[in-house]
Amino acid sequence: AVVVVHPRDDNPATTKTNQTTLHGQRRIVDYCIRKRLQWNTCFARRVYREGEYYEEMMRYLRRNLALYPYHLADYMCRVLRISPFRYYCDILFETMKNEQPYDSIPNFTAADALRLTGIGRNEFIDIMNKCRSKKLMWKLNKSIAKDLLPTQPVDFPIEPWWGVCLVNFTLEEFKKLSEEETATIDKICKEEANSYVLFDMKIIDDLYKRGLVYFDVPVYTDDRFKVSRLEGFVSNKDQSYEDPIEELLYAVFVVSSANATVAELAATLQADLYQLQAAASFACRLGWAVKLVDGDSVFKDEAHVGFVVDANVTSYLMMGSLSPGLKSHAVTLYEAGKLGDSCIAELCSDLASLEGKKFEGVLEEFANHAFSLRWSLECLKSGGVSTDDSTDKDGETMTPTNLLHENVTAHLANANIEDRAEDGLDKVPQDNCSTGVLDNKDENISSVSMGLPERGENMVRIEAQNDSTGTNVLMIKRKYSVDVLRCESLASLAPATLERLFLRDYDIIVSMVPLPSSSVLPGPSGTIHFGPPSYSAMTPWMKLVLYTAGHSGPLSAVFLKGQRFRLLPEPLAGCEKALIWSWDGSMVGGLGGKFEGNLVKGNLLLHCLNSMLKQSAVLVQPLRIDDLSASGNLVTVDIPLPLKNDDHSIASVVAQANLPKEQVFNLTSVLKDLSSKFQLTTLGYLRLLRLNNLVESDKFHPENASYQWVPLSLEFGIPLFNPNLCERICERVVASRILQKDDLTEHYDVMQNVRRRLRELCSEYQATGPVAKLYNKRGNSKDLPRTLINSISSRWDPANDPSAPTNTRTPSEHERLKLAVRQRCGTEVVGFDGRTVRSYSLSPEQDEATTKHISDEQSSTHEGKPDQEDAHSKDVTLPGLNLIFDGVELHPFDIGACLQARQPLWLIAEASTVSSTLI
Repeated sequence: AVVVVHPRDDNPATTKTNQTTLHGQRRIVDYCIRKRLQWNTCFARRVYREGEYYEEMMRYLRRNLALYPYHLADYMCRVLRISPFRYYCDILFETMKNEQPYDSIPNFTAADALRLTGIGRNEFIDIMNKCRSKKLMWKLNKSIAKDLLPTQPVDFPIEPWWGVCLVNFTLEEFKKLSEEETATIDKICKEEANSYVLFDMKIIDDLYKRGLVYFDVPVYTDDRFKVSRLEGFVSNKDQSYEDPIEELLYAVFVVSSANATVAELAATLQADLYQLQAAASFACRLGWAVKLVDGDSVFKDEAHVGFVVDANVTSYLMMGSLSPGLKSHAVTLYEAGKLGDSCIAELCSDLASLEGKKFEGVLEEFANHAFSLRWSLECLKSGGVSTDDSTDKDGETMTPTNLLHENVTAHLANANIEDRAEDGLDKVPQDNCSTGVLDNKDENISSVSMGLPERGENMVRIEAQNDSTGTNVLMIKRKYSVDVLRCESLASLAPATLERLFLRDYDIIVSMVPLPSSSVLPGPSGTIHFGPPSYSAMTPWMKLVLYTAGHSGPLSAVFLKGQRFRLLPEPLAGCEKALIWSWDGSMVGGLGGKFEGNLVKGNLLLHCLNSMLKQSAVLVQPLRIDDLSASGNLVTVDIPLPLKNDDHSIASVVAQANLPKEQVFNLTSVLKDLSSKFQLTTLGYLRLLRLNNLVESDKFHPENASYQWVPLSLEFGIPLFNPNLCERICERVVASRILQKDDLTEHYDVMQNVRRRLRELCSEYQATGPVAKLYNKRGNSKDLPRTLINSISSRWDPANDPSAPTNTRTPSEHERLKLAVRQRCGTEVVGFDGRTVRSYSLSPEQDEATTKHISDEQSSTHEGKPDQEDAHSKDVTLPGLNLIFDGVELHPFDIGACLQARQPLWLIAEASTVSSTLI
């Protein structure tokens, strides 16, 4: 025999190449395992045999306490004979053996283990206590924990459409089968359809507990599902490993809809269809999703509303220990990010059980939110009208608005909730709201626009008798379904995915107040949104737009981020107190505090400003002692929106407010003027501030009152922190019939107008804007040619002589009006040199160039589709120069003399822009 000996290849290059190849193959296999890919469809089949690949995957899953891979059950259960029950028993034992806490098991793993083994948090702790009680035996032999684990799976719900599948039997197992079981197994093998409902359920259950069959939960591309409450969810930690199925589950919870097929869900999420089917299958296993087997269950005839809330609402619902159902709703809303329409009625019922009970401390805040949430949902669910009449204890018929008022009043009395405003000014009684009843002859049936369904599909016509006229009237009610959406879950979705979700499932989005700045807003050309029109509307820019549009508002100063004052400029120096608002919403306390600002004393204002300007730009509103109440607080009144009734008349809030005559002055004119500027045909509230009118008069005349109302803020959405205000907004919804209108183009146009005003103001006064560029290019204010106009006027006390110091005397009414209506230049600048406040303009050449530049920029922004730049961007535009609103108009504010080291303004603006970019 001839023996051929091949020479040994000791070439280092070849060895290194082989090692690199093996390392690359190992990384690819690890990737396949992390992604839970099937062996026959991935690269691993070229490296590993099928059994080796799946055994390696099971070791990885056990090591990470991961979810059972149900989509691979055909091999895991049938061939390897590793059932989900056995797998989770091994997971629990490993956790106990290593003495890890129950919280170390990830959420979905713990929930599925609870479903199959019956071992939850309490049972886990009980077993661990029994093991530790054996002391030395436990230290020497950890396997005693396995003896305390169940030997068979517990009973759990099985849907009739689930499939029954066989494992690979051994000969001994087959011999032990009874005749009925053998016949059942033959039927499973022969029948093309193997649905659970086709077999003897008792025999199938016995076979399952012995590990001879397993259940398949088939999900097809044309199936439809709806997400129910997450019963049995375990709030442990999130998984620290990679699992595409679990990651998809949270997204599926949010985007699922009874009107969308699985294929449509995959298209919405831009997700792999196979993985999405696996995620939906798992949700059905745990009962968190219900498969719609009846095509008639698809609701196509409703306009669908999404009510956006934040995580704070779930926290307050979780505190509702008096109503166990609220905790389940809170867990579902927090974990799934959504409460479907099918849960809303039950949620409102659980919230109603809290009515009339007394709460104190933190629970009072919970009660406020719970009560507001209930009435907001019922108002939206009814579409802003209701045909159901209720009768009080005296037998009198009550409208839905009357019910709102009576129940809220009773709740506030029982909960001892007091209004925050002084002198009862925050109490604005309800309007004489209409019940949404229309005469036949007045009904105008028009085509539906803005994405609302056709009237014939979603309208209910109810005939009733008008008691006053005795004539038959017709009420037309549009059906509404409401989903509650958690804004943090929405923000976790990609912007394009969220936009597809809104357009696919919702006709209207309604936001709560306050809405976190991290929330995602619908795009300007997308779903109708009763909430902030853009992210700029959630910053002090909105106040400046409100003031400049109406030429009315409190004296307001805007200061750049990064500045540091050595002294306060006029008029801040002489103020009694001041309201401070930051651009990033920081340093404000209390729920809803973002919309109230920080009220600080005048002697602390310098310190507060220097502290806040390190982090953000700041808006300051100085107040004199005459502007405050006797106790030193603000005097405000909240006007609920929409402002107009169904007949386009402005609500008579002034007459019903029961204010003293000297405080009613100009309230009506302010509301009319603002309604002409903004229309105010949206959900929200307008906060007005009472200021001293600065009028000297020995005699009192109603038209010469000592107080005036000016707009302070405009908020879009439904405030859940104030049940009294929330009730009045619901009344305005009923009176205006805003949710029953065929055409929401008016609201859309109003929001577009607000968005346009915000964009124009931001672009004009940001660091790269035309005014800021022109004003900041100078190194020193003295180098800039200027034309002195005169001393500044309005909300602080100027001197008649521009060369004299300020605060020497109060101007007369004639002087004030003369200064207020004077001819103003487009680039008028207000300056404070440390002694006197003056206003001046740039040179005529510069003024003309700047005015032309601004007009050119504004005209260019109107070309094409507007507002696309702020559709998905959350970046907050910061002011690029210091500004002052003098009560009538907005101007640049020269305060170089007040800054430490007298830094050039252009340097501060440049540093502020760079720092905001780095952040």
